Amino acid sequence: MSQPYPVSEELKNFGRLLSQINSPDDLKKFPIEDLPEIARECRDFVIEVVSKYGGHFGASLGAADISVALHYVYNTPKDQVVWDVGHQAYIHKILTGRKAYFHTNRQYKGIAGFPKRSESEYDTFGVGHASTSISAAAGMAIARDLKKEDYKIVAVIGDGAMTGGMAFEGLNHIGHLKTDVLVVLNDNCMSIDPNVGGLKEHLTAITTNSTYNKIRNDFADFLNRIGNNEFGEKARKFVLNMEQGLKAALTPGAFFEALGFRYFGPIDGHDVVNLAKILKELRDLPHPKLLHIVTVKGKGFKPAEEDQLKWHAQSTAFDKITGKSLAAPPTTPPPPLYQDVFGNAITELAQEDKRIIGITAAMPSGTSLKILGKVLPEQFYDVGIAEQHAVTFAAGLATQGMKPICAIYSTFLQRAYDQIIHDVALQNLNVVFAMDRGGLAGADGPTHHGAFDLSYLRLIPRMVIMAPMNEQELRDMLYTAIKYDDGPIALRYPRGNATGMQMRKEFNQIEIGKGEVLRDGADIAILGIGVMTNNALKAAKLLEERGVSALVANMRFVKPLDTDLIDEIAARFERIVTIEENTIKGGFGSAVLEYLQEKGYSNKVCVVGLPDRFIDHGSPAELHKEVGLDVESIAKRVLAFAGIEEAVAK
Repeated sequence: MSQPYPVSEELKNFGRLLSQINSPDDLKKFPIEDLPEIARECRDFVIEVVSKYGGHFGASLGAADISVALHYVYNTPKDQVVWDVGHQAYIHKILTGRKAYFHTNRQYKGIAGFPKRSESEYDTFGVGHASTSISAAAGMAIARDLKKEDYKIVAVIGDGAMTGGMAFEGLNHIGHLKTDVLVVLNDNCMSIDPNVGGLKEHLTAITTNSTYNKIRNDFADFLNRIGNNEFGEKARKFVLNMEQGLKAALTPGAFFEALGFRYFGPIDGHDVVNLAKILKELRDLPHPKLLHIVTVKGKGFKPAEEDQLKWHAQSTAFDKITGKSLAAPPTTPPPPLYQDVFGNAITELAQEDKRIIGITAAMPSGTSLKILGKVLPEQFYDVGIAEQHAVTFAAGLATQGMKPICAIYSTFLQRAYDQIIHDVALQNLNVVFAMDRGGLAGADGPTHHGAFDLSYLRLIPRMVIMAPMNEQELRDMLYTAIKYDDGPIALRYPRGNATGMQMRKEFNQIEIGKGEVLRDGADIAILGIGVMTNNALKAAKLLEERGVSALVANMRFVKPLDTDLIDEIAARFERIVTIEENTIKGGFGSAVLEYLQEKGYSNKVCVVGLPDRFIDHGSPAELHKEVGLDVESIAKRVLAFAGIEEAVAK
């Protein structure tokens, strides 16, 4: 382990059988008949921990049996198990030495919520974004083959990740390479929201096809009755050929086998004994194979089985029997979530403008586009975990005069970078990018932080970038983006609750590239972008108590900059501070510095933002303090920059 974690003796000794398991070697000591009880205890363990500390939930409960079976059959960590959509992997972590401190999962300075190579030798590949496992497994397999080493590689893909195009690219390549890789398709028909797409429909249809399942079972019984005589052997071959024909006609087997995989399934993913037996047989087959298992997301916890969307993850404590929340009800209603402000605003606007099309990549709940989908389903599209397709799909819509709005998490939009440049910006198409989770996203950690969007979008010609400081500006900026007709435009906003301000119902259009001074001052200027402007205002009040008068400007736009306002500020103040919840490399502060240098200004500038490193998981408050973006740290930084106190290190 890369760092020490607090150990829980209570959790260390959890479960009659699980208490004896601290590694896969311990698991292998049990007879195969004990695996169902071990899987049940693993589920109970996840329920116990998540009910107290929060975390992803349904996916790992559904993957319990495959987690147990894989570590029972394969020689991990020599054999490499690659997880896709890492929130399936909680039980994998529990079985691989992290049980006693699993309660630190997703907590500040605790273990990560996703597999992480620096955390354990059993975490063979870091995951947080979906659809990566098969490609990673292909690379591992070729390295193994080139080095003439002998170990097995398994990619476990599920929770909607097979809707991502990268998964099919990996399948196609492995099938061509003909190398020894097992792909386990954990088919639960869900990601965070229900899966979409043609393959999903096909997989679902076959798992519920009573004709196929009856004939398949009859074939199995018939084969068992056939003896070893000559007639029996001929009949066996005939029946096997018939079974292959049935598979091609009624199952996804023909599709996967056309890609070069031997297809097995679908089988019950919760029959752990049978799973282990099948995995043992497949382990020795020296070619690409795909095992299709059917599971229930939330298996073993009735509330999660009945409402898989709600129980994808939980952030507050709940009763581990009933699922009822144990959190104290708020005395006053909390402010709305930024995502809900967006979801309601786009729905209002779409009701008046039929050109507006909302697009998301498997996140209708996370982006709150589900609100639009419920009211105006014909103006809403969930394309699955396929960000590249989402962006080019939007570009196609824009060529025909529609107003597509791509609502995609900042960190996931990175996956479609070429499409943003080549398919949208180069053609100057009117696509709106609504980037949720801008800034530090919290417990999901570096795979989900929106730390780079201001930088990676700013360098693209024709791109307009804006960030609201509150929910009213979010509504107005969305309205402004829809009214904008001169190319691509992006707005980014954070995860979590908005400010709680009173919002007006009507929308106001904002002049492109224009900021505003919120507070005048005499000693130093602070330029904020997005919600960090609120922290700048609070820091200015602390500075006033120390005798420092600070101007605070809400710049609103990263591109184009309000250069008129910057000129005015540069003429009045020797020292300027910029504040952003984005990497300091190439972001808002860099844009201000570039402009001042270009115009020959000699002002001293302090750029405050996210440091040039990947930031681990924790609550936003904990992370803001760590990187110096909380109010007190900003005030100290400004004082140090003004020469009033010693510089405070980030």
